[in-house]
Amino acid sequence: MYTFTRMLSDTPMDEALERTRDALADQGFGVLTEIDVKKTMKAKIGVDVDDYIILGACNPHMAHKAMNLEPRIGAMLPCNVIVRATEEGVEVSAVDPVASMAAIDNPQLGDVANEVRGMLQTVVDKL
Repeated sequence: MYTFTRMLSDTPMDEALERTRDALADQGFGVLTEIDVKKTMKAKIGVDVDDYIILGACNPHMAHKAMNLEPRIGAMLPCNVIVRATEEGVEVSAVDPVASMAAIDNPQLGDVANEVRGMLQTVVDKL
C-alpha cells in the first residue's frame, strides 16, 4: 500500500481538515501547500467532483536530513495528505514515504523515510 488511510464517518469536512492540520502540527509538520481539487476541477475543466483537498505537508528537520543525503529529493517533497469526501464519510490518506522513495538507491535515505513513515502513521492514527 502507498498510503495510510482513516475514515472519519461522522465528521464534517471542515472539522476533518482542522483535525488533520492539528495532527500534522503535533508531529512537526507544516502545511506548505493546499490544493482544493474540487474548486480547481470546476474552474479548469468544468467538472463537479466531491470535496477533495491535498495538503502538502513538510517537517523541516526531516526534509533537511533527506536533502543532505539526496540533493534531488525535493522532487518528491512535500509529503501529500489528502482529505476527501466519500459516501462513507471523510477519508484522510497520507503518503507512505517508504513506498514513494523505494526507487531511490540510498539506504540512509531509507532510514529517514522510515522515520517520516512513523510520524505520518501517527498523524493518521490520531484522527
